[in-house]
Amino acid sequence: MQIFRHSVDRLPVALFVGVFALDLSVFALASSWWVPIVWCAAMAIPKGWVCSWNHHHQHRPTFKKWLPNRLLELVFGFLTGVTSHTWFLHHVVGHHVNYLDQQKDESRWMRADGSTMGEFEYSFMTALTAYPRAWVVGRKYPRARRTFVRMGLLQLVLLGGLFALNPWNALWVFAVPMALSLYLTAWATYFHHAGLVTQDHNEASYNILHPLYNLATGNLGYHTAHHSQHGLHWSELPTLHAQLAESIPRHLYREPGIPFVWFGSEAKLEISEEEVERLKSEAA
Repeated sequence: MQIFRHSVDRLPVALFVGVFALDLSVFALASSWWVPIVWCAAMAIPKGWVCSWNHHHQHRPTFKKWLPNRLLELVFGFLTGVTSHTWFLHHVVGHHVNYLDQQKDESRWMRADGSTMGEFEYSFMTALTAYPRAWVVGRKYPRARRTFVRMGLLQLVLLGGLFALNPWNALWVFAVPMALSLYLTAWATYFHHAGLVTQDHNEASYNILHPLYNLATGNLGYHTAHHSQHGLHWSELPTLHAQLAESIPRHLYREPGIPFVWFGSEAKLEISEEEVERLKSEAA
């Protein structure tokens, strides 16, 4: 029986579960004080990439049934610090509705005086307010908020159990990485929209076409396409981008961050006319 909505999600989910299994192994087996600290540092960036996939899952649940979705969300919660339905409330029915209005945007990058926040200020404020803002948006979506609360409490109980077993390893394998991943998620989103004041959806997002970046993030670099149809599966975003490419200003293509910027990012900052035509023909 096919439990995945899209079979292409099988490999990513296997990788996420594998990373979580490694976390559990380090938690259970590390006997030296420095091992969990080194593991925390080594996995900081990879877990940051997992945050993108948690984001995709909140837009379009990975499985057809509720139980595997909730179990996957527990894994995502431990890997990314963002628990079940947090991004649905904060991001899907929050940011995506309000991102053109900096008075309302749950991920707002503009200060009250109209100036643009610095990336560290934005990252700290967005991470700090993520859960409170999700709760506020949940007033309009009581069913989703109930799941948000129940799953959040379950996540805390499980984390508390890990602390009861081994507080030092739980701190560095789970708690610190959860907080760090939430901050890094906010930091990465700064570069999606910051400084773009417009009411035109085609001019409101930066795009990154670097292939390794999009491989690691599930095509999150096709950000204009993502905001155009936010319920579209991540695998379909390049095709939609091709259809929108002629309407996206050239200055809205940018390089990825570290480590992708080290690997030939200057080779393709903009989508070529040939690639537009190829993707259009594939979609036909």
